[in-house]
Amino acid sequence: MIFITGDIHGEVDIRKLSSKNFSLHSELTRDDYLIICGDFGLRWDNSKEEKYWLSWLEQKPWTTLWIDGNHENFDMLKEYEVQQWNGGNVQKITDNIIHLCRGSVFELCGKKIFAFGGAESHDKEHRELGRTLWNEELPSEEEMEYGRQVLEKHDWKVDIVVTHSLPQSIQAKIFENDNFGENCLTKYFDELDSKLDYKLWFSGHYHKTAQYLERYNLIYNSIVKLNDDGFEYVYISDSDLKYV
Repeated sequence: MIFITGDIHGEVDIRKLSSKNFSLHSELTRDDYLIICGDFGLRWDNSKEEKYWLSWLEQKPWTTLWIDGNHENFDMLKEYEVQQWNGGNVQKITDNIIHLCRGSVFELCGKKIFAFGGAESHDKEHRELGRTLWNEELPSEEEMEYGRQVLEKHDWKVDIVVTHSLPQSIQAKIFENDNFGENCLTKYFDELDSKLDYKLWFSGHYHKTAQYLERYNLIYNSIVKLNDDGFEYVYISDSDLKYV
């Protein structure tokens, strides 16, 4: 089985993965996958608290996969070796916690999943470059070109897209009154969206759980399970926003 959830921000929003909230917890094995849509945050400052929660997550029965968001320590992430896994590039943080590198397509449980992390921080004025903010939060031209080349090899067809932010055209329609401006990544996703044949697109970043035009799905304090027909919610917080 494949599950998808939103940002965990280190220990801040990780409790949605507890056995109390994630009721399928005891039924899962390492052959089941839970994907976090960015802002993982457990490779941030190597604190005692961070080590505790990384160990807590490592001991869960499933395999955790995550894409980077904008709030990651990219200097720490560079320390991990890039290797091949299930068709794409990854960095193994632990045996069972795996970072999905930008632009790769992974073949999991009979599905093709395109992963591309990153987003632009909207609180830059409160952050310090190299300490709480990194230029790598937005992709390089090389990373974006790599994504194009990988999708070309797959004939521009996948089942699922997992990102942190949305295509610019979709973001602008959902958040027309909010301050989510365009950048190189949201425009890149517009380009991919116009060419790519896929079923569902999941993103974190916006701290909402929502569905737009059936295929675009924002996810935050919720967990979905993929199935043959689409997906179903297996957990959603009472305080989270869900609309269609």
